[in-house]
Amino acid sequence: MRNLRLEGVPPNGNLPLELDAFVGRAAELAGLARALGAGRLVTVTGVGGVGKSRLAVRAAARSALPDGVWRVDLAPVLDAEFVDYAVVEALGLTDHTTRPPRETLLEHLADRDLLLVLDGVEHLVDACASLVVDLLGRAPGLRVLAVGRRPLSVAGERLFPLAPLGVDEAAELLRVRAAQQGAAPGDGPEVRELCRRLDGIPLAIELAAGRLGALSPGQMLRRLDDRFRLLTGGGRSALPRHRTLRTAIGWSHELCTPQERLLWARLSVFAGGFDLEAAEYVCGGSGLPAEDLLDVLSSLLGQSVLTREETPAGPRYRMLDTVRAYGADWLEGTGDAARVRRRHRDWYLGLATSCELEWFSPRQREVAARIEAELPNLRGALEYSLAGPEETHLGQYLAGSLWFCWVGCGRLSEGRRWLDQAVRLGTGRAAPELSRLKALWVLGYVAVLQGDTAAALTALQECRTRAERTANATALAYAEHRTGCLALITDDMTGAETLLRSALERYQEIGELNSNVLMGRVELAMTRAFQGDLADAVRLCEDVYRVCEDHGERWARSYAQYVLAYAAWSDGDQARARELLTECLGSSHGFRDLLASVLSVELLALVTVTEGHAREAAVLQGAAERMWPSVGLRLFGSAHYNAPHELCEATAREELGDERYEECVREGARLSREEAVARALLRPGSPDGLPAPRGPVPRAGAPARTAKPAASPTRKGGETTG
Repeated sequence: MRNLRLEGVPPNGNLPLELDAFVGRAAELAGLARALGAGRLVTVTGVGGVGKSRLAVRAAARSALPDGVWRVDLAPVLDAEFVDYAVVEALGLTDHTTRPPRETLLEHLADRDLLLVLDGVEHLVDACASLVVDLLGRAPGLRVLAVGRRPLSVAGERLFPLAPLGVDEAAELLRVRAAQQGAAPGDGPEVRELCRRLDGIPLAIELAAGRLGALSPGQMLRRLDDRFRLLTGGGRSALPRHRTLRTAIGWSHELCTPQERLLWARLSVFAGGFDLEAAEYVCGGSGLPAEDLLDVLSSLLGQSVLTREETPAGPRYRMLDTVRAYGADWLEGTGDAARVRRRHRDWYLGLATSCELEWFSPRQREVAARIEAELPNLRGALEYSLAGPEETHLGQYLAGSLWFCWVGCGRLSEGRRWLDQAVRLGTGRAAPELSRLKALWVLGYVAVLQGDTAAALTALQECRTRAERTANATALAYAEHRTGCLALITDDMTGAETLLRSALERYQEIGELNSNVLMGRVELAMTRAFQGDLADAVRLCEDVYRVCEDHGERWARSYAQYVLAYAAWSDGDQARARELLTECLGSSHGFRDLLASVLSVELLALVTVTEGHAREAAVLQGAAERMWPSVGLRLFGSAHYNAPHELCEATAREELGDERYEECVREGARLSREEAVARALLRPGSPDGLPAPRGPVPRAGAPARTAKPAASPTRKGGETTG
């Protein structure tokens, strides 16, 4: 999530659009700013390519609302059901529960003053209108700036129609963009006439600028005039602006080489951005050799058909929605659409499989960033696979392979939707059993973490029954493991220990070692700790810690640190407990794992009150209290998980008194999640307010590490159950 720190905007928000050279539009920019100041819902409308998004981002950057500006890119969202999820994701929210994402949004926005930019609403008008009405009705501090070719048509909406550029501004834009390509068209009459012919539409002008390295303005004008006369029977005046843009795009398309046109069409299957490797696999072959693709792609980039952007996952390319739609029409016309879409699905199925393996490696954080960047394409691959019965088993496998995204990266709610759909569609169909088994145990895992006991048991029992019938030892181990996890959080310690030990034995027999297996060992350690055998719990978690260090694993390690911190607190070593919890919270918050984050904050509160800082402990308990509704039932409703909380509360109340304690809890409950984590990572009482120490925390008695552990992925290095 990138922060918006431009033109007076507070340091919270996101900015997925680059604020590049912005030519003209001074009057429109001022007018839109005034409209935003006067109304809570403003919609910028206009033809495709007229510059609505750029103007909206510029105007939003001038906002001074306390909670910032947040932009939601809706162009890659094809299914109206995902509008709410897209907003949740753009706001950086995490919700593990079974409640609808709209409830999460309503709760989050209820007491915030921010500007929400919904960019690209035209194909999702009904869903966006419903969402906006609900949000504005329940969040008095919210303002919405919608961007699209159509208005939302809801009460209170202020429309801001955006006209094309005037000739002077259009000519200046043409010169600026041409200069970026190394061309100098000058300021002659042909330049101005070309801009008039293109109706001052910025996208059309930028496409023309991309050709000025090969053609003069006069040559371009003659070619464009020929195309206009062909479409209008000789008269130019009958051509509306939306056809002007499509004509300009078509004219640019005609000037492309056959390979450029072919790549343009094939690239239209990508949702959102894509990288070079994906483009080479999906679009290469059949008239476009993979080794030529980079040169062809670079040519499209130079012609403004594509844009390039830097992301945490590396360089990526993007095609504007209008340009993509033109390419998609051509792809259908080639008769090659089904093959290219299938290759797109196959690439992202392979990506998910490789990322699942690499999750158990030092590249865990890179995997998380890569998956986040590729979510629009992964959703497209899931939709393709679940659209027909012949591909359902691949949709099941893909949804299951992304378990680490749903569980480890804070997307339980979305994962539950895909897994439910995959399992439901596959019922009663003859399909590969391995895919269904994988989807079932992952669905059970997600449901366990959501606190949906009935759904978890249904999925895990079916998985176990099918695994026993087909003698699938791997799926049987996973089903037994997750059933043991369910017993753990429902306080059945004897049953949990029996199931977890059995599952771990099965993992050992089949040679399975990965993040899930390590989590099974941590969960077994929790059963031992809750039954009073802290020494055994420490032994188990120190072993997990050592394996995690050897493999560069950080996600499962954070849960081991939680148990080790509890043991350190019990032994009176508050300094070590705080070090472990600081590292745990930093890792889990970085992965958006809300469960590990809130458990860490709860235990840090206990450590804090033990250190003699009752007020700060109460604040942390209030912060955790606010986080729990997004996780589920507080502390799972478990007496064992709740014991540290109750002890902390009793100690703090005794020192502060009930009234002061409740006041501090309310103070903590007002903190946002980011603020709560930052507060928890500070050393209470330190004169300099410095954060607690960070970095690797060595195992007690372990020698200092002198070499960086190398990844050692093997065939069993990932979650391999089919």
